[in-house]
Amino acid sequence: MARLFAISDIHGCYRPFHELVVNVIGLKKEDRLVLLGDYIDRGDQSREVIDFIMDLKKSGFDVNPLTGNHEQMMLGSYFDPDELPLWFLNSGVTTLYSFDVQNVTEIDSKYIKFLSELDFFLEINNMLFVHAGFNDFDDDPFSDRHKMIWECRFEYNNPAFSGKTIIHGHRPKTIDYVKRTISMKSQVIPIDTGCVYEEELGYGNLSALEVNSMTLITVPNR
Repeated sequence: MARLFAISDIHGCYRPFHELVVNVIGLKKEDRLVLLGDYIDRGDQSREVIDFIMDLKKSGFDVNPLTGNHEQMMLGSYFDPDELPLWFLNSGVTTLYSFDVQNVTEIDSKYIKFLSELDFFLEINNMLFVHAGFNDFDDDPFSDRHKMIWECRFEYNNPAFSGKTIIHGHRPKTIDYVKRTISMKSQVIPIDTGCVYEEELGYGNLSALEVNSMTLITVPNR
């Protein structure tokens, strides 16, 4: 049976990302990998993370990258200079350093095209994958893209989510917290284990959830 993995909030941490995908889970071309956004900012290897994702796709791996709020802040800054302060407030400068440029408009257009084409959510069987969450109060919760990248919820009551499990990132949680939501078969499972926050107690890990078996696989950011 093909495996289905989800990984979120890599935030420029290329080394643990590569270690997790290549050496720990040993991604195969018959597997499917869903990435939940926030590939850039905070860490020091944002370009390397995006290059790795693009290379996996070019090599024929079934990789489904979604967008996060950090990608959208970068794109907003690229097309509108008035958006730069928000991005810089959220560590956008680290991404400029990674690309070895001084202005976001100097970033190669292939990266802008790649990020511009990312989906905001993905549904696979009864699983919904998203960076943050959904608008639980809208008749069409799948039309509110802002909520998908900014707002997390612990539960959903909208009929659109009946029988669905929502897997998301955006807000870091400890490994123990994530494992509890899995063992309780919670409707909402967060999988951001704070890879870039290696100096903070309980965080500093990058995790992959194998969705079919609900197994959490983790590597530390060292």
